[in-house]
Amino acid sequence: MRISRSRTRLSNTLAACAVVSALAASTLVGAAPVVAHSGEDHHEHSTRAGVDPAGKPAADPGAKDTSKDKSKDKKDKKDKTESKPEVDPAEVAVLGREHAEEHATTRQGAEDLGTYPQATRTARLKMLTDTQRKINGEYKASDFGAFKEYFDSPDFGVHVAQLPTGKVLLFSFERIETDPTKETAPTQVVGAANRGRAYLWDPAKGTGESAFKKVTPPAVTMPDSTGVSRPAPIFCAGHAFLPNGMLGVFGGNLGGNGGSGAKLSFVFDPWSETWAMNEDMSVGRWYPSVVTGANGRMLIMSGQSELGWGTPTPIVERFPALSDPVPYRKTDLPRFQSVDRFRADAPYKLDYPHLFSLRDGKIYGLGRSHDQQWLFDPVKETRSDLAPRPGAVDRSYGSAVPLPGGFRGPDSVLVLGGDRTDPNTYQLAAGKWKAKEARAFGRTQDNTLLLPTGNLLTVNGSYDIRDYGNGQYNPNADLKYRHTELRDENGDWRLGPVQRLPRGYHSNAVVLPDGRVMVTGDEAQQIANDRNIKDDIDGTIEIYEPSYLHNGARPTLGSAPSAPLAYDQRFTVSSSTADEVKRAVLLAPTTATHSVNTSQRHLELRIKRQGNGELDLQAPPSADAAPPGWYMLFLLNEEGVPSIAKWISLEPNEARS
Repeated sequence: MRISRSRTRLSNTLAACAVVSALAASTLVGAAPVVAHSGEDHHEHSTRAGVDPAGKPAADPGAKDTSKDKSKDKKDKKDKTESKPEVDPAEVAVLGREHAEEHATTRQGAEDLGTYPQATRTARLKMLTDTQRKINGEYKASDFGAFKEYFDSPDFGVHVAQLPTGKVLLFSFERIETDPTKETAPTQVVGAANRGRAYLWDPAKGTGESAFKKVTPPAVTMPDSTGVSRPAPIFCAGHAFLPNGMLGVFGGNLGGNGGSGAKLSFVFDPWSETWAMNEDMSVGRWYPSVVTGANGRMLIMSGQSELGWGTPTPIVERFPALSDPVPYRKTDLPRFQSVDRFRADAPYKLDYPHLFSLRDGKIYGLGRSHDQQWLFDPVKETRSDLAPRPGAVDRSYGSAVPLPGGFRGPDSVLVLGGDRTDPNTYQLAAGKWKAKEARAFGRTQDNTLLLPTGNLLTVNGSYDIRDYGNGQYNPNADLKYRHTELRDENGDWRLGPVQRLPRGYHSNAVVLPDGRVMVTGDEAQQIANDRNIKDDIDGTIEIYEPSYLHNGARPTLGSAPSAPLAYDQRFTVSSSTADEVKRAVLLAPTTATHSVNTSQRHLELRIKRQGNGELDLQAPPSADAAPPGWYMLFLLNEEGVPSIAKWISLEPNEARS
């Protein structure tokens, strides 16, 4: 496709806008944000908290030193008068003189940081390691949990999935830059360098190189006029689990035009550890969301089209198409299957909406714009309005979690994060919003997980997209964002220990089958703190042990059914500590990216009998309560200590006949 010169100039300007500012989102009215945008003002100064320059914990993570701000403002004004940055004429033509000058000033600031030598990376990592040790010495592991491991990973972990084999899938892109003050992803690249990569981590093999296995995505020739085959660029895609435990992955990066959507459709098979290609979607999607409904089929929504940034698609697609069977068994590998079109549209203005299938069987689509909250009926294929979310601010990427709802499944969602100015959390229940308990401070790019206990854990977070509190593409982060936050059974939050790296944009986390939490992601911070930037080991993983792993021995879970379970079926598991078990829960495995996690779910199982080394449990009552698929089964004792999980699968009766 031939692109006009004026459009090329606009695309280049928007690309620069992605690097230096989010103001184009307000200048080009109605356009969706580019990848590095949030629709908010990136020129605002932030506060620093968590650790002072000497490495001591600050008294108040949210406190602001106004005297420093004033002196910094004076210095900024002086610097601007002494050295005027070069203004790009193309930006002036599109954005106006004042806006273009702001871009030039920010760009010059980024250039002043210079390239990153290895000594800088090593010193940064040492500082973060030392301050983590110092701060976390104040947190008792039995009350707050503890970070126990930090090790290298061959992948950035922009996308993660806890597979039912116990292994974790990580995928992202091949870096195009080693300087963390520049764009490291090939978002704007057209051609061979726009390529994906993927790895499996096997926790059973430890943390060394042998614990990782490369599972490269299939080679494709993208419709970018280059004719060059490369591993499919599936980064910035959407994904969710099929009932047979396979991962459906939709969309990705076509390259150029400020962020263009690919039409790609893949399935990763955890049982054979291979990829399968399916028919392309009808429209490209860059930053889409995917959710699996009670019928086992996925709905795919949102994302920028193949035309580039500013063209979000309202089309909703479904996989598998109604003409194809739902894959329930390990041997049901979708290959060369198609999507079909859902009759209702979803005209989200902003990318990556949160999607949840709740106990009424409906899909709740919670957009980042306060007035784009919708309810989808997978059977009638309709869309209706939900009440607007409190607050008129468009939220950046932040967490949302379906709250535990007993054995009948979740019937409410908690939205949190995505607004650095708002520490409140908001619950949607029975069609109404209610402000709930606040966290210590507002943060974006955070990840909040459901733990086996039903409590919540927040890890990661930052000031904004690619802004850690000290300007765009400046990896010197406000260290308060390293703090975890813990929500108890009463809904109250408290700050917890700090992770080693501040991880913001593209950060991720999953709950492992042994109850530990894997934390990864954020390519900029991983590159800025790389132990050896000359090798190919770009990523890192941290392991957090929640407090329940520091409160006595685990209950045991010996055996569980290997055959699929029917809904409401009574089944037996063995346990040498059966008399100590107080709860049995199902926890859905996590697959997440960009703070969006559509697969989380926590269910209580009814204990019908226990004793003599056994427990009789009852499966969830319906697919509305728990969509078909694979779940981690945990047994918990009175102290909330979980067993190591066993994997079970749920199937509807029609799949068993």
